[in-house]
Amino acid sequence: MQDIESRCRWHTFAKDEQIIDREDESKDVYFIVSGNVRVVNYSLSGREVAFEDIRSGSIFGELAALDGERRSANVVALTMTDVATLTRNKFEEVLAENPDVAMRLMHRLAQVIRASTDRIMDLSTLGANNRVYAELLRLAHEGVLDENSAVIKPVPIHGDIASRVSTTRETVARVLSDLSKKGLVTREGSQLHLHDVMRLQEMVEEFRGD
Repeated sequence: MQDIESRCRWHTFAKDEQIIDREDESKDVYFIVSGNVRVVNYSLSGREVAFEDIRSGSIFGELAALDGERRSANVVALTMTDVATLTRNKFEEVLAENPDVAMRLMHRLAQVIRASTDRIMDLSTLGANNRVYAELLRLAHEGVLDENSAVIKPVPIHGDIASRVSTTRETVARVLSDLSKKGLVTREGSQLHLHDVMRLQEMVEEFRGD
């Protein structure tokens, strides 16, 4: 770790500051020391399409470093964010000298591919309401309380959910209101509680098979 740290350069980005531009030719790899970033692209009409929020302790920018191609997405700081960066050459040296690091990177890329496959399936097989259900289940994954309940914190912003599942803020608001009336979700302060995860999963799967 100390050897890798000695090869890094350090940067701080303000909230909402652009870190990477899509189609840029830079090849540096970024390690998030503190803060959170969002991987996002924009349609020709300007609509935001969010792919992933990445937290401290993780990595981004590795695709361009691995294949030498242009950047595939924009990355924006969601909070004040400190990062350590490696040039492409130094990153390749680290991977060659540390098989464990290379294996961890492969595990991460496998997770990215699986998550992308799930989202493609959702966009191809689910209606807008059910895509919102599926996104809530994904967000609740880290906040499982027991076999049938979970908590999402902080409460997700409607626009953020909409950009992830290719729908509108109004649709997200309507879906959450409907789930609340059914007693499936409640907002408690800065948290969104899911009270029947199994039922929500059933609602997603009912339409995925159509």
